[in-house]
Parts: sequence; C-alpha cells; structure tokens
Amino acid sequence: MGKKFWGLNGDIASVGEFIRVYLSRYERWGAPLFLAGESYGTTRASGLSGYLIDRGIAFNGIILISSVLNFETLSFGNGNDLPYVLYLPSYTAAAWFHKKLPADLQNGDLRKAIAAVESWIPAYEHALVQGDRLGAQERQAVIEQLARFTGLDKALIENNDLRIAQPVFSRELLRSQHKIVGRLDSRFIGFDLGQAGGPFGYDPSEAAIRPPYTVLFNNYVRSELGYKSDLEYYIPGGGINEAWDFGPSGNGYPNVTESLRRAFAKDPYLHVFVAKGYYDMATPMYAADYTVAHLQLDAAARANISMAEYGAGHMMYIRDKDLEGLRNDVFTFMQNALKAPAPLEIGR
Repeated sequence: MGKKFWGLNGDIASVGEFIRVYLSRYERWGAPLFLAGESYGTTRASGLSGYLIDRGIAFNGIILISSVLNFETLSFGNGNDLPYVLYLPSYTAAAWFHKKLPADLQNGDLRKAIAAVESWIPAYEHALVQGDRLGAQERQAVIEQLARFTGLDKALIENNDLRIAQPVFSRELLRSQHKIVGRLDSRFIGFDLGQAGGPFGYDPSEAAIRPPYTVLFNNYVRSELGYKSDLEYYIPGGGINEAWDFGPSGNGYPNVTESLRRAFAKDPYLHVFVAKGYYDMATPMYAADYTVAHLQLDAAARANISMAEYGAGHMMYIRDKDLEGLRNDVFTFMQNALKAPAPLEIGR
C-alpha cells in the first residue's frame, strides 16, 4: 500500500489531493494560498504548483527554502560536469569560513570572495567542456585557480581531474586537522571517522542538528497535539522499506522545473521566494540561481521571483540572525504577493 506514495509522482498526487480535500472540508476555497517547502519539500512544492494549477487551484505564493528542483544540478558523476561548477561558490564560502583562502580573498566580506569565484566560473566551465583536449598550460591554470578558490591541495585537484565532488571537499578541506566539514552546513566540523581507513561515515552538521529536532518534534506532538505513538519519527527521512521512486525522467534526472514553469504560464499572479544559505552544501546556492535562470520565463514572471541569501547552511534558521531575517523576508514576500494585481489585458 505504501509503495504508491513512496515516489515523486505518488507523493505529489497524494499531497495535492490532501490540499484539495482540505480546502473543501474546511471551506477555505476563498482563502489566500501559500505553499512552503524545504529541501526535498521544494521538489514537492514545485511539482504541486503544476499539479494543482491543472485542477484550478492557484497559489498566491510559493516559498522555496534550500531548493532542489533539478537533480542534475546535484548529481556528481561522469558525463555531468554541471554540479562541479555549481558547487564551487559553496566551496569558496566554506573555505572562507574556515580561513583557508589566500589573504586577498580571506580578508574582507564573504560576498566579495563569492563574487570573485563567480566571475571565474565561465572559464572553469570552458575548461571542463574541453575534457581531454584541455592543454597542459590551461590545465595548470585551472588547477591554480581551483586551489585558490577552494583551499584544497593542487595535487588533489589534479588527481580528481579538476572535478571536486562534495564528499571529497568535505573530507579534504581540514584533513591536516583530521576534521571534516558539514554537508548541510559547512560551518560545522567533526572528527573524520575514516582516518583509520574506514568509510567517510557521517555529516557533522546533521549530527549536531538531529538530536534537538528529534526531541522537539516528539515533545510537540505528544504534549501539545496529544498524538501518542511508539513509532519512530524520522527527522531526515527514512522509514521507507523500498527505494524512493523518482518517476520517469526523460533527461536522466528528476526535474520538476517544468511543473513550476507551467504554473507561471497559467497563473500570471504567482509569486515565488527562494531562500539560500551560503554554507549549504546539500542544495548549494548557485544551483538555485542556475535553476531559476533556466525556467524560460518572460520578464513579467521573472519579476515575481525574489531571492535572499543567509549566513548559515541548509537550515539557515538555526542561526538566530537568519531566523529573524527569514521571517521578515517571508512576511514581506507574502504581503507583496497579496497586493491587488493589475488586471489582465485581454486582446479585443
């Protein structure tokens, strides 16, 4: 029975039907509609935008926190150079935080270091496109720049063919200290369990975040909602006995950008807010920028998309300053999305 829900399409359909039925049973059809998703929840939210607009349900706004809509942007491997490029600004942010960048990048605002690496990215993309055709002199120049922007050893970059996957970066940045940096939030560090030849093991940022959220949720549902169960609550997912079915993916990767694009096409009043963390190496900020830039929207729809960066990671709200900033940004976004829109011009 559960298998029909354990996948991209089944998940979107079941949550979409829940929303439709909820609107009817609680007589909320005339209420403003906002949808928020975080991490995989942004995949769900974007998929729902297309699923529900086809059923006459349009959202005022969609809030995407640490988003992944196109899994090609995150899938490291042979034949897909895209994530190696899109993760690079996040590597620079992590190296900046841990003081591994050269002085001219380290001494100053993080955003200046990010701007510097972003300005070099076209040259990096060009080098990766060359593949084995890249000349020795050009290759060495790329290695020099990658070392400069990541704080990694040049030999490591050479041995990884100029392509640094996130697990490699997380393990190698602080190798001399026998430490690893977090995936969900690269500000966090932990002991490298693989120093004695074992596997990489764990994400120190998840290890720090998971216990307090497990306690918080279990206490909340029992003491405030009165729901009591001996079942385990899975904070980062889990509890599914079979692999998650990402559904048919014609280009090889799960991708819900077409659903969001369809929602924009059918609802010119839709607004979207995208929240990104500088230190997020699960859903990196530059991947979100890339995804939004490739939605193929007209100028009017693009004007309805707003974005903001925060000085933490995947769960930026664990930092008090960013919790306040996110709250204020979302409040402002919702106010703007609820403003009376200009009437549509209908041709005569």
